[in-house]
Amino acid sequence: MSTSKTFLITGVSSGLGRAFAQGALDAGHSVIGTVRRTDDATAFAELAPGRAQPLVLDVTDYDAIPNAVAEAERQAGPIDVLVNNAGYGHEGALEEASIDDLRRQFAANVFGPVAMIKAVLPGMRQRGRGHIVNVTSMGGFITMPGISFYCGSKFALEGISEALGKEVAGFGIHVTAIAPGQFRTDWAGRSMDRTPRSIPDYDAVMDPIRAGRQAKSGNQPGDPAKAAAALLALVEADNPPVRLFLGEDALGLVNAKLDAMRAEMGTWHALSRSTSFSG
Repeated sequence: MSTSKTFLITGVSSGLGRAFAQGALDAGHSVIGTVRRTDDATAFAELAPGRAQPLVLDVTDYDAIPNAVAEAERQAGPIDVLVNNAGYGHEGALEEASIDDLRRQFAANVFGPVAMIKAVLPGMRQRGRGHIVNVTSMGGFITMPGISFYCGSKFALEGISEALGKEVAGFGIHVTAIAPGQFRTDWAGRSMDRTPRSIPDYDAVMDPIRAGRQAKSGNQPGDPAKAAAALLALVEADNPPVRLFLGEDALGLVNAKLDAMRAEMGTWHALSRSTSFSG
């Protein structure tokens, strides 16, 4: 039986965050879970009295994070696993969306997770162990029209995760990016921030995408409970991966992109090499 761990999971009121927390609690672990509302805090504490410890915190309130995490550790003990799950999706053609839309997307999906990492790293480094799991997306490697800001934020978190893993490997700390495909959550429904349509030229691209995504919400192929089981297997691994794609759809789309990248690199290989100094 695995040793009980203390998880800090952001965004546990719904979706994958709630599934991750429930899975960890069911396995006997303790979970500090961030929520933004006191009602959600009460509901979370009732999942496993004494082991489910809510933390009312908005991950975009960067100044509040260090003290909030320190207080959580004083009450629950050292954090073994940080799961940066909180975030949301933004849908909108880039030309139609605003710079404020972009700022909000990166605040939640990139800057918030980095602030959480910075809060837990000193303790993990001093103890010589820990695992940081950043929930990215298959959209952090592949791209789809209509979610350019979202893909950009997840690409950024993927890069940060991979580089951070190289920085902290010598301290006994693992860093993994979990990249889910389509899971049956509210991500594409009420949780999605949608920029209003304004430029008819994009109708042919955006209208089918928006209608299809809304129709599929609630019918996605991925099972959140199975994603939670995968997370638990990941944190028990002696040599966890740098990234873990979740779902057959993610694997298929990522492999297709890798094939396309290799083909394109081959086509332009000579021009790529032509830029080096001779000799």
